[in-house]
Amino acid sequence: MRLGTDVIDLYYLHRVDLKNGVPIEESVGAMARLVEEGKVRALGLSEVSAATLRRAHAVHSLTAVQSEYSLWTRNPELGTLDACRELGVAFVAFSPLGRGYLTGELRDVSALDAKDIRRPMPRFEPEAYGKNLELLDGVGAIAREAGCSKAALALAWLLHRAEHVIPIPGTTSVPHLRENLGAAHVSLARQQMARLDALVNHRTVKGGRYPPAVQAEIDTENFD
Repeated sequence: MRLGTDVIDLYYLHRVDLKNGVPIEESVGAMARLVEEGKVRALGLSEVSAATLRRAHAVHSLTAVQSEYSLWTRNPELGTLDACRELGVAFVAFSPLGRGYLTGELRDVSALDAKDIRRPMPRFEPEAYGKNLELLDGVGAIAREAGCSKAALALAWLLHRAEHVIPIPGTTSVPHLRENLGAAHVSLARQQMARLDALVNHRTVKGGRYPPAVQAEIDTENFD
C-alpha cells in the first residue's frame, strides 16, 4: 500500500448518503466490520447532525466528527458540538480559516481561478463578499490587541471554544504553518471572545455556505 501501513488509524464517512436514503446505521455497521477485521482502528463521521451522530454512535463508538466550523460557519453550535461533548467524541473543525476569508488576505474574489471551489459559494459572490470584508476591520482590531494575526486569532477562537474542538487548517506555506501553530499560544479574554462572537456569526455574514442544491445533500443543522 502507498500509505505504508495495513491499518487505517481513523476511517471517516465523509457524507451521509441522503440521495439514496442509506440509513446511517447501515453505513456505520459496514465500517464497524472493518474494525472487527483489524483493517481500521477508529471510526469518524463528517458533516452530520446531532441526531445522526447519536444514531451512529449507538451502532459503534465513534472517535471523531469532522465538520466545517469557524467564526463565519457556526452550524455545529446548533447541536453537534454538544453531542460530541456528551458522547466523548472529538470535534475536528475543517476550514477553520473560512476558506481564506478569516486571514484577511483574500480581498478580490474576482481574481479566483475559474475552477476554484469557492466561486459558486454564495458568501464568496462579489457583492456578499464585499459586505463580509467589512466585518474584518473589527477582527483586525482584536488581533492587534491579542498580538497576533487575523488567522491566528481565528484559530485561537476555536481553541478557546471547547477542549474537544481540534482545528485543522491547511497550508502549503511554511510561514503560514508557523503562523497557525502560534495560535496555540494566543490567550483571549472572555470579553474578546464575546466581541468576536458578535462581530462574525451567522447573522452578520452575508450569503449561504453552499448553493441550496449542495446544502440539501448535507446532513447538518443549518442556519441558512
